[in-house]
Amino acid sequence: MSTLYQSGVNIGILGGGQLGRMFIQEALNFDAHIHILDPDSNAPCSKIAHSFEQGDLMDFDTVYAFGKNKDVVTIEIEHVNVDALDQLAAEGVPVFPQPSVIRLIQDKGLQKEFYANHNIPTADFRLITAAKELNDHLSYLPFVQKARKGGYDGKGVQTIQSSADFEKGFDAPSVLESFVDFDKELSVIVARNMNGEIVTYPIVECEFNPEANLVEFLFAPAKVSTEVEEKSRVIAENIISKLGMVGILAVELFLTKSGEVLVNEVAPRPHNSGHQTIEANFTSQYEQHFRAILNLPLGSTRALAASVMVNLLGEKGYSGKAKYKGLESVIAWEGVFPHLYGKENTKPFRKMGHVTIVNESLSEAKKIAQQVKETLQVIAE
Repeated sequence: MSTLYQSGVNIGILGGGQLGRMFIQEALNFDAHIHILDPDSNAPCSKIAHSFEQGDLMDFDTVYAFGKNKDVVTIEIEHVNVDALDQLAAEGVPVFPQPSVIRLIQDKGLQKEFYANHNIPTADFRLITAAKELNDHLSYLPFVQKARKGGYDGKGVQTIQSSADFEKGFDAPSVLESFVDFDKELSVIVARNMNGEIVTYPIVECEFNPEANLVEFLFAPAKVSTEVEEKSRVIAENIISKLGMVGILAVELFLTKSGEVLVNEVAPRPHNSGHQTIEANFTSQYEQHFRAILNLPLGSTRALAASVMVNLLGEKGYSGKAKYKGLESVIAWEGVFPHLYGKENTKPFRKMGHVTIVNESLSEAKKIAQQVKETLQVIAE
């Protein structure tokens, strides 16, 4: 990529969901042309992309044809045809993150083996090929079974407490991960450009909705010691360096009750745990990804203020055309920034948007966030 930046750079993104939508909103500031491929004709990016193509992300010919005339190809979801990306890269199209990275991260078993081979701290694990093999690991209980491929947003993950739970296990190649008695779930976002420049965002803390297994609140900064923050930063930078990856990487971590920091999973793209950076940091994760894949200087990750992010999930009991009850109330409050994802229809626990609350005081931001959660609801007609 030339160091002389030109307007109208053509970036192709595989996936047209909310991550792509927020990427477009930032890329417009650089007068970039963003082209989207997504299987859903009504995907959130469909109405705001420079061009939009409906197509199967797992089909070789579709992905190859989409990418061959782009200046850069990137992703906002990992479930894509990597063979087509390999072919594009072989023909000189820059693909970031690199196809080899996407292939590794598509498979949770390969992920875990990568951590073990590079001395990156993670929970102990075993690999199985089918549900019948669960009986071979009675002494390993309790554990978490994770499908090696296809899991997303809490899907493909099952806690196995005892042999009585084997009947709900997945009959698919899986990772059995030793149960981690954690104190907090943390995340660090790290970026790397082609020059090898690396920047890391301040560590954040995630609070999950136990029923949906999705992030409900995100607190920035995380309430952890300087030692834990430093350990987390080193782990994140070590992973992206060992991968040689270009782009942005979200590193999800467990902080155990004994003070260990363990890698849970990584995502090679903008991530739910970085949404708050749009308002709360000098450089958002979306702009940072843009800078990284075009080999531009990376931006400052310093926080401007404390922040809390609240995911807007579709309310239970409602399916249909989305309505946002209480929106008028919450946008009247100082430091409250809503982001609606352009999804026409809601259903229970569907990610419909998020709200970032920015405040000088994290405790005050948390109070406002709780009020937002209680006031703003995604319902249907």
